[in-house]
Amino acid sequence: MTATPSSTLRQRLFAFLLAGIGGTAAAAVSFAMSLHDAANPPGIAAVGLGDPIDTGRWTVTLHGARSGTLPPTGVPPFDPKKFVMVDLDVTNRSATPNNVLYRLLTPEPPVPNLPLPVYYLARDNWFASYINPDMPERVIAVWEWPEAAPLPERLKLKVSSQIYKQRDNLYGASGWYDRDPVAEVEMPVVADPKAERPQ
Repeated sequence: MTATPSSTLRQRLFAFLLAGIGGTAAAAVSFAMSLHDAANPPGIAAVGLGDPIDTGRWTVTLHGARSGTLPPTGVPPFDPKKFVMVDLDVTNRSATPNNVLYRLLTPEPPVPNLPLPVYYLARDNWFASYINPDMPERVIAVWEWPEAAPLPERLKLKVSSQIYKQRDNLYGASGWYDRDPVAEVEMPVVADPKAERPQ
């Protein structure tokens, strides 16, 4: 028995209706999953002292924090200041020398009026210039602590990350671009007698 034109049309309309319902259901499920992921972002990994962290552009290993009234240069500032210093190893994983470290570590929770850290080379206690690719370097991140804020007994740092894009969507140029933090490291802050201003 051959199908009549009206039954063939009915079958086509039924298939079209099923496809539309299936597509709408898939879109709804995808939207709900996106909302859930946005409302419940994955936690940042807690990493211990001495453990290497891959940030994309750098490999970083934090060793400890200390406080004092002298920067690593040993030159007393004109006005008395407080410093929090973090010792870390960094390896530049990019193809060119660079010193873009200032946003690598951020205290958590944020400290009001805290300036960006200054990085010093530990081998000569002087300002860090360009760090060559694949050559590990011990550096010291130094924050000039606000006068109104007490020095912390413990310091939690968020470690930021970057990703290399050969062709950026916005500018069409290659470069390193910021992405979400990859780790948190918490450590005690010890007073360093060698970093105290002479009386």
